[in-house]
Amino acid sequence: MISLDLCESRNTEEIPEEIMAKILFLFFVLLTVTHGIALINLSDEVILSELEDLDAEEGDEAEFFDLPKWETHRGNKILVNVDSFGAVGDGASDDTKAFVDAWKQACSTPKSVLLVPAGRFYLVNPTRFRGPCAGRLRVQIEGTIIAPDEPKNWDPKNPRIWLGFFNLTGALFQGGGVIDGSGSKWWAASCKKNKTNPCKAAPTALTIYASSGIKVKGLTIQNGQQMNFAISRSDSIRITGVKVSAPEDSPNTDGIHITESTNVVLQNSRIGTGDDCVSIVNASSNIKMKGIYCGPGHGISIGSLGKDNSVGIVTQVVLDNAFLRGTTNGLRIKTWQGGAGYVRAVRFQNVRMQDVSNPIIIDQFYCDSPKSCQNQTSAVEISEIVYRNVSGTSKSQKAIKFACSDNVPCSHIVLNNINLETRDGTAEVYCNSATGIGYGYIHPSAECLNSSDKKIEKMEAMLDESKEEYLIHTEL
Repeated sequence: MISLDLCESRNTEEIPEEIMAKILFLFFVLLTVTHGIALINLSDEVILSELEDLDAEEGDEAEFFDLPKWETHRGNKILVNVDSFGAVGDGASDDTKAFVDAWKQACSTPKSVLLVPAGRFYLVNPTRFRGPCAGRLRVQIEGTIIAPDEPKNWDPKNPRIWLGFFNLTGALFQGGGVIDGSGSKWWAASCKKNKTNPCKAAPTALTIYASSGIKVKGLTIQNGQQMNFAISRSDSIRITGVKVSAPEDSPNTDGIHITESTNVVLQNSRIGTGDDCVSIVNASSNIKMKGIYCGPGHGISIGSLGKDNSVGIVTQVVLDNAFLRGTTNGLRIKTWQGGAGYVRAVRFQNVRMQDVSNPIIIDQFYCDSPKSCQNQTSAVEISEIVYRNVSGTSKSQKAIKFACSDNVPCSHIVLNNINLETRDGTAEVYCNSATGIGYGYIHPSAECLNSSDKKIEKMEAMLDESKEEYLIHTEL
């Protein structure tokens, strides 16, 4: 906690409001100088205050949005069991028709529970389960749903979808079951595994599309053909207590991918894949993550954004209470050269890391391409990014890296209580075209995060003449 007090001898009533405002600002500047802080301008303090409003609420089941309430008893529920529609569940027989028929029945019947029984393995081909449904549908998955494992036999009508759920409102997906994408042959055929292979898109294991008020709880999603779980063009989604996994060397297997979606809560979940544990891309806002374990994988990412000169916008993202282990990146924002749009109002806080490369990284020169990327002047603007209470060990010497565009610099970056170290004690910070402030304990020192604002330099000069008039208390 940091508090500032005027000396008792100062009569504030005799000071005009304009002068008083300057004095209060001087307090902030003196505090930052005392703690070796890089400065931008007064708006950082305002931004920091605004970002506090994005705090995740306490409790395992914090109600962030108006999601449907579910009864714990079975009163008036209608059970729709896939076995009753001919599903065999031996892992070899094609159970797709049974699932489609059971879905039609459950979706058209109010208060239905679609049951996938425990202890069985259901082979289901790519399917689009469409709403809207009558009432609030519950999908209870206790068994294992498996995908066909041969890419050559994949339905060409659904090249990017395995299990897709469309146009649903107020549905609940829950249970101790498994959704298994059987992705090993897809990974082997990837150009990232073998550069002689053509680069082709692959299906996402589970997709929720154009839906609202959806809750996903307790499921395991694993071995996605490409992405494991995608939320697309949806609103008010809560994901709680899920496990997402794929081998560390499986290409492009993002754990949870959020695109064009708003009001998404992800909490108390464990994710380890061959790509980003969480990726948040264009047209997404008000995304809150809490209690996340990430590893292996590429970290928790905003982006990539701006590919092929596109517009990318992501705002109001909070990660609170996370542990990252052995990931190739930590807290990452990645954008392509030539893009447009912005990333704003993001806060990463209370994060621990163990043997993480690039623990804190902003990369406006991202290039995930077999060919080198052309230098371009336009870029996605990145500002109002807060890192608070981030600690642990870095595998890379550059524990903090802000690689920003000269033409569209990163601004209003805030570091507060950062402690990152390499095993040999040589952690560094890299900055290019990035400005911000730091306060509290900052290691490695982020002196490169300096402001070029001439007004700040003048205020510092004024401060040197006025230091003795003020009393500053700090409690850190």
